[in-house]
Amino acid sequence: MSESDAIRQILTHARTIAVVGLSPDPTRPSHDVARSMQAHGYRIIPINPNATVILGETAYPSLTAAAQHHQIEVVDCFRKSKDIPAIVDEAIAIGAKAVWMQLGISHAAAAQKAQAAGLRVVQNKCIRTEHSVLSARGVI
Repeated sequence: MSESDAIRQILTHARTIAVVGLSPDPTRPSHDVARSMQAHGYRIIPINPNATVILGETAYPSLTAAAQHHQIEVVDCFRKSKDIPAIVDEAIAIGAKAVWMQLGISHAAAAQKAQAAGLRVVQNKCIRTEHSVLSARGVI
């Protein structure tokens, strides 16, 4: 499956997005992007060990902790590329359907591992921007 097909599949079928590295600070890109996706009807699950509530949702210290309460479809990563392998391992373990690495974030080996486990993978792209493009085309 091409990355553009993965993007379309993720944004048209998934409704629950765990945002790893979601900041409670409204001036941070992770907060702005997550708030926008929430406004478009996606359920946002904050993953931040230093916060309790972000965007009106309970924040969890890890994907594993969040998965005890929610079925997570997409893992949206706002962490450094070096952190991606551990996030992918956790995404696989909780049964996520996709891993999305935000603009400026990529990790070829982790992406390959996620794809081999059956997850859709997007690297180095902003989920909000891609949602806007598909919306403008009438796809979603």
